[in-house]
Amino acid sequence: MNRRRLLQGAAASAAAGFLFPATEAAAAGTTDYPGDAHWMPASTSNYSSSSRPSAYPIDRVIIHVTQETWSNTINIFQNPAKKVSAHYVTRSADGYIAQMVREHDIAWHAGNWDYNTRSIGIEHEGWIDQPAYFTNALYERSAALTASICNRYGIPKDREHILGHYQVPGTDHTDPGPEWDWVRYIRLVNFS
Repeated sequence: MNRRRLLQGAAASAAAGFLFPATEAAAAGTTDYPGDAHWMPASTSNYSSSSRPSAYPIDRVIIHVTQETWSNTINIFQNPAKKVSAHYVTRSADGYIAQMVREHDIAWHAGNWDYNTRSIGIEHEGWIDQPAYFTNALYERSAALTASICNRYGIPKDREHILGHYQVPGTDHTDPGPEWDWVRYIRLVNFS
């Protein structure tokens, strides 16, 4: 594409934005973690609309492991029949982050309504018994995301507020599992 055509397209886009106010749909492509997350929306059947933190305080981050591949996880959260979602999904190989539910909405990730209303859920590609999925990129990018969430909502960066899914009352899950390096993760969160 030549430079002139590129500039014409940019001018047309800017004019359209000026003439037609932004709508919710137009803004949906943005994320709560700009520059580092990419919008890949979950089905609206898989989370509850809300106005957090005014409707519910956000005081926890819950760490999950998908027990699925990256692409299968995305497909599950986009399938309206599944009734499950998380705010973010982190890919193993490169730490790529997809935001699937806006932070002001309630993702259905914890298996406990009270915890869902008060937390941000981050899924990590992999299996709890396969530590090779817990790459440097996954730990580093996820920890930076968690640090950002903690900073924005005033959440302490400790194990009382950054929980594993297994710590949610009433859950039968064991993720992120014994291979998850909590000491390393919390250290990274605190230095991000």
